[in-house]
Amino acid sequence: MVEPSLVSVVDDDEAFRDSMRRLLKSHGYAVAVFPSAGEFLASSLLPATACLVTDVHMPAMTGVELCEYLIATGHGIPTILITAHAEEGVRQRMSSLGAECYLHKPLDEAVLMDCLRRAVAGGCKPRVVP
Repeated sequence: MVEPSLVSVVDDDEAFRDSMRRLLKSHGYAVAVFPSAGEFLASSLLPATACLVTDVHMPAMTGVELCEYLIATGHGIPTILITAHAEEGVRQRMSSLGAECYLHKPLDEAVLMDCLRRAVAGGCKPRVVP
């Protein structure tokens, strides 16, 4: 039996984390949720994470800073960034860093699942969804 891919969700909004957990599990993924980047980085699940879904705007360490930290420390985890406040500068920065997708809340489930499938499969080009 093939073990499902682990998707880690980092977002300071508890309701969003819970809805993402339910959605991703319904699509067959193993899911771990974290209220902060620090808790994700301190977890034992970091090396097992096949894809990271993180909010751009969070206190302490933003999703952008988390993505940059992972790259700097050699953790090549495919990352999907989500935001309620789209910023062109962040979009360009994340695309240049290789983020798989940069999505806006409220999320389109079909677009999210397409990004996730491509991220877990690996080798896909970054995609920015307006």
